[in-house]
Amino acid sequence: MAKVSRGGRSKRRAKGEPPKARIAKSVVKSVTKAVAKPGRKRTAPKASPKAGPGLIETALAAFAHEVRTPLTGILAISNLLATSDLDERERRWVDTIKAGAEHLASLATLFVDAARSEGPGLEIRQDFFDLCTLARHAGDSLAGRAAAKGLRASVEISAKLPAFAVGDPVRLRAALENLIDNAVKFTEQGSIELRVAPVRAAKGAAKGKADGRIGVAFAISDSGIGLTLSEVKRLFRPFSQANVSIAARFGGAGLGLSSVKQLARAMGGDIVVAQRKGGGTVFTLNVLLASAAGPASASSSEGAAVRPSQGLRLLSVEDNPFGRVVLNTILTELGHHAEFIGQGEGAPDRLAQGAFDAVLMDMVLPGIGGVEAIRRIRALPPPHGRTVIVGISGRAEDEAAARDAGADAFLVKPVSPRALATALLEATRRAATAT
Repeated sequence: MAKVSRGGRSKRRAKGEPPKARIAKSVVKSVTKAVAKPGRKRTAPKASPKAGPGLIETALAAFAHEVRTPLTGILAISNLLATSDLDERERRWVDTIKAGAEHLASLATLFVDAARSEGPGLEIRQDFFDLCTLARHAGDSLAGRAAAKGLRASVEISAKLPAFAVGDPVRLRAALENLIDNAVKFTEQGSIELRVAPVRAAKGAAKGKADGRIGVAFAISDSGIGLTLSEVKRLFRPFSQANVSIAARFGGAGLGLSSVKQLARAMGGDIVVAQRKGGGTVFTLNVLLASAAGPASASSSEGAAVRPSQGLRLLSVEDNPFGRVVLNTILTELGHHAEFIGQGEGAPDRLAQGAFDAVLMDMVLPGIGGVEAIRRIRALPPPHGRTVIVGISGRAEDEAAARDAGADAFLVKPVSPRALATALLEATRRAATAT
């Protein structure tokens, strides 16, 4: 398969459109108007010829934040469309949109991490997440991309895989999307397979179950162009391709696999490549995760959003018109009501005037940023100063500052409807228990 730092890899609807389809159409119109309106532009600082790695990292982080805002919208709307009554052709279109957006989100993560490769290393998040759902979504992405290219797809997720884990789901998904993209890119005919299973932790890396951690292996194999031993040696070098002629044919920046290897090692694992019997390549990504029991509120139905017993009244601090439309659509679908303001300065006053259950705080805002806005809210007298706050950003590194300022939860863009629903539910339940 990949000869490169494989980089960066029904039924016809009844009369009358379903509600979700109508919502999606209205969102598209609203987004078009919102994006078309001229507004304040955020400009990243220009790097001088002597600009250091810190400035480049800051610029890339800002870029990633801006890219993830529209990606949140694309993924959210495609998820809503996927639950509508679509025929087979329309469903393929939606799957293609989702796969493309997921890959762009993974690239944003990989590029920012690549900018930090000369620094102190990656700061891996330790978030509770649904491991089985992440594996299924990766399988769906593989199946959708393979079908679009006329390839056979096979997905096998071990029944012994823990349902939940603690780790960095954003980077893990980015790594998997890169491997899937490469497998599809370098396979002209035949099949692609994904196998996910728990494995015994490597000696010296952890003490296994006694340490409360589990090893998980994601093996992606293809019947593609394959690799020679000499090409494998060059495969994980940053911005290099395993074979120049193949790179010219298939494209690619040569970024992905060096970043995937960096991510794997930061997660206590590694990535290995082997030749597949009969031709092709097998990439196996091993990571080490902390085991976790599932929350009582988790839904057992596939793809179902976690919903509170009643809708919440939310104050959303979001200046991006695209982000507002998307958030409003997700929250409406979840049964919540949201009011939007565009600047952090106005959040404390508006919160003091109304009865809001929670605040969704974008961390990058004009005027004062999200961190200062959170501090000002926490300085309000009770009960307003105790309102649940969920920080949202395209930059994972904003989490520490947001939580230090008083945020109860934090989400990294692109935000899925399920992740948002779960964060709101868990945060409001904790707040209710504390009072």
